[in-house]
Amino acid sequence: GQKMASVLEKMPAGEDYQSVAEIFSGLGDSSRLRILWLLCHCEECTYNIAAAFGMSNPAASHHLRILKNSGLITSRRSGKEVYYTLADTPEARLLHKAVDSLFHITCPKE
Repeated sequence: GQKMASVLEKMPAGEDYQSVAEIFSGLGDSSRLRILWLLCHCEECTYNIAAAFGMSNPAASHHLRILKNSGLITSRRSGKEVYYTLADTPEARLLHKAVDSLFHITCPKE
């Protein structure tokens, strides 16, 4: 009763949950999780990401678009190629640490 009412008063707004759900939805696929892990540790283009994971360029582009729309990665264009890397946001950095911890590894950048 009283305890729950106190907690509910501090509960974030519904749209805040939607934003977080979109981030987790972006990670709900093992291919996207693998791509995110790679981009936590280096900047890479679509072609090389596709080759590294044995997928077509359109499939890699699809996964990259979802990760970018969730705010976890950013892109830059260099000529005809688009390069991707982990976004410089608190959420992306937190997920980087979480993913590395889940795999019991140390980041090569640290």
